[in-house]
Amino acid sequence: MRKDRNLDQVIQLAIQKGYVPGALTISETVELAEELGLPFSEVVIAEAMHEEGLSYDEVLDRVEAAFQHNLSAVEIGLTSGKSFLMGETARELAENDFAKKLVGDDFLNKTLVYTLAAQIGNHAIGLQPCAGTGDACPYTGLFKAMGECYPREKTLKAAAAMLKVGTIFREGKVSTGCNMEGFGAGAAACAAALVELKGGRASAVERAVTLAISPTIANPCTPRVMVAGLCSTHICGAVLIGNLAAGLAVYTNIPVLVPADVMIAMAAEIHTVSAKHVVPVVNKYMRSFFKTNAAVEEYISLEVKRQEQALAAETVQGAREKMRELAGKANPIVKPFGQAVVGGSSQAVGSPTNAARVAHYLAKGTVTKVIVELYPELFARRGINLPGILMGACFGAHTGDGQMYHEVMDKVKAAGITVEVREVDEPQLQRITVFATEGHAMVESLNRGGGRIAIRSALPSTEEALAAAQALGIVVTD
Repeated sequence: MRKDRNLDQVIQLAIQKGYVPGALTISETVELAEELGLPFSEVVIAEAMHEEGLSYDEVLDRVEAAFQHNLSAVEIGLTSGKSFLMGETARELAENDFAKKLVGDDFLNKTLVYTLAAQIGNHAIGLQPCAGTGDACPYTGLFKAMGECYPREKTLKAAAAMLKVGTIFREGKVSTGCNMEGFGAGAAACAAALVELKGGRASAVERAVTLAISPTIANPCTPRVMVAGLCSTHICGAVLIGNLAAGLAVYTNIPVLVPADVMIAMAAEIHTVSAKHVVPVVNKYMRSFFKTNAAVEEYISLEVKRQEQALAAETVQGAREKMRELAGKANPIVKPFGQAVVGGSSQAVGSPTNAARVAHYLAKGTVTKVIVELYPELFARRGINLPGILMGACFGAHTGDGQMYHEVMDKVKAAGITVEVREVDEPQLQRITVFATEGHAMVESLNRGGGRIAIRSALPSTEEALAAAQALGIVVTD
């Protein structure tokens, strides 16, 4: 493989334009690729080479290595795994050389089955989350299918394109919402990868990402992660929508006027508000892109039209600034994932469990009592998150410790540890207090996707909690 292909020209052009290599947005990446006549993935890889000081081969090697844990989860989902939400669906579909077809296309059929297997494996050994464990399912399913059906370099370049989009969604996801995880992030990132597989230009990646995001806006997470079966259509729907969007972008001249940066920025903002606020936010971002009627526009004053044109420019610029912020904070594509999370949700389980791990780290002596205080949504999902919280608070167990997760309730009782679980009416709050024989500890944090936490206060001190999180490898965010 080529060791340093396109690095210099990509970085030089980016700097010339005032862009920041290592924090390129999707639209900036597309713009650079189009001007240099390169595929989208070539610019993504060049950016990673510059950011991480790696060769072309080393970037591809790291992309490949990033998927190894999640591929193990797929194998469990195809063989011995059984999920409380998904049953043995993947094994049933994979039997007899995929005799039961979900779709007629063999490649897409494999991708769908492996995506389901990833979710089943997620409930056994956990997945390493990107925006969450939801979008890690289609990413891993598509990666495994590509590896079986395409040459290695083509597979890894497509995976690089996919992870560029996915890691930006990881930063955009700060609350529950499948529009920024399994469905929305999955559809957009898969669309980018599938454009690469279909041989599309970088401009097709931009159109495909926008098309893929559109039907996912404001899609909620809560029903699907607690009701049997529903997640299947979210994560598999991401693959199918991604493929549809890629096909439309590569094989047709369908007009797509909204930049990907604007689309992702809009999705990230809608993600943080309730359904009653969705329409005003959509209007804020989309009004400038509404199709007009020439006959009607004859009745509109030139002053109003000028104001609308100015608003359109402000919208695009504001979206670009938002995207620069997300891209600047995003993980590099060679280390995109967080720690594995057992329990099916890096938000509902991973984040509060990590808060509990910090509290355990700060406590001294033998744990005698734990008080768990959760905001209403997490309190309602206590059936899946309390085992994780207790294994972290009582035993300091890692979020990916599947054996402890399934045994911890009995272990807590056997140890005689008192547990109190309370609901608190404050969005995102998760407060874990650990009483121990030689020193108590408390961590008050806000829930963040992908197993991340935002530490607000702690005992003995916030500074010690931040240091503990760093020592434990827990990602602390705003």
